[in-house]
Amino acid sequence: MVITDIKIRKFFNDDSPMKAIASVTFDDQLALHDIKVINARDKLFIVMPSRKNPDGSYRDIVHPINAPFRAELEKKVIEAYETQLAAETAEV
Repeated sequence: MVITDIKIRKFFNDDSPMKAIASVTFDDQLALHDIKVINARDKLFIVMPSRKNPDGSYRDIVHPINAPFRAELEKKVIEAYETQLAAETAEV
């Protein structure tokens, strides 16, 4: 699968650990929404879309199957976040 587009749909307050919500398009044919960009322990990482279970826990509704693809997806989403954040900051 080729990541063909990444859009950062929403940015969050600097005080919140959640920094953004992204949408990713694969092969110009499949869109994945609601990937969260999180900052914890001075590191950015992504959290896949999830659904709350009746017991209060959360379960991913979509996720990468292997570590190399997850690393590629995370790297590209974080790069898009940093690029779009810099562009938004420059506009202000």
